[in-house]
Amino acid sequence: MHLKTRRDTERLGRAIGERLGPGDLVVLVGELGAGKTALAGGIARGLGVAEDVRVTSPTFTLVHEYETKKGTLLHADLHRLLGERAREEIERLGLRERRDEGCILVVEWGAGAVAWLGGDPALVVELAVRRDGRDATLSGRRMPELA
Repeated sequence: MHLKTRRDTERLGRAIGERLGPGDLVVLVGELGAGKTALAGGIARGLGVAEDVRVTSPTFTLVHEYETKKGTLLHADLHRLLGERAREEIERLGLRERRDEGCILVVEWGAGAVAWLGGDPALVVELAVRRDGRDATLSGRRMPELA
């Protein structure tokens, strides 16, 4: 699907968030500036994170945690963990265990880490930047119905 604006990206995120449940994994794929964090913000809103709570990139902290109407949302960015020691560092964060406890996990730059995060993503969203916005390709078992 084509997303012309940031608002379109956030709207898609809300639709995704409304369909997620405890233990779900969403993997966000795309180059820098593709809209992964904007999409994660929309997902947070769809899960019930209040509008006055800022949803920002966890690039340097690696994981942000939010309480939602459906439980805890963990928003992770694994970009800085890519490389030979990635598995060890990702395991150290305990994301798989938190997911097993029922946390909803949204991961930017997580395509190569799905197995270490417990496998079976509910949704994978690939974002590609275009001159007039971005394209989103969705796959998985929690596909939002979009009007």
